[in-house]
Amino acid sequence: MAASPEEELSTSTKLAIERTRLAHERTLMAWVRTATSLISFGFTVYKFFQYLRESQGAATTGPIGPREFGALMIGIGIASLILATIGHRRSMRALRANYGALVPNSLATVVAALIGILGVLLLVAVVFRM
Repeated sequence: MAASPEEELSTSTKLAIERTRLAHERTLMAWVRTATSLISFGFTVYKFFQYLRESQGAATTGPIGPREFGALMIGIGIASLILATIGHRRSMRALRANYGALVPNSLATVVAALIGILGVLLLVAVVFRM
């Protein structure tokens, strides 16, 4: 009976694979934090200036207003999250191709997807002035 590839690997190799996987997870979570900051900052800018406009009647001047700035920040946050998630999935796919069952599914991808959905909802709220 032949041993599976996972059983043939040394303990140090298994630990190295786990450290590599966790490094990819940490990197994606750092991108999630960055994207969350961009999304929340964009929405906060929009809501703050909306509140000022409603309470003081302040008019926006210039080529780009708070609504456009907020939408731009939210869009950058969503785009960075999508690109980071694509890169993470490629890295995980490469690890799984080489080491199979030693590389479990990523919970960071689930978190990234949930933050992405939140970002899209906030972008829709800003664009349609909700």
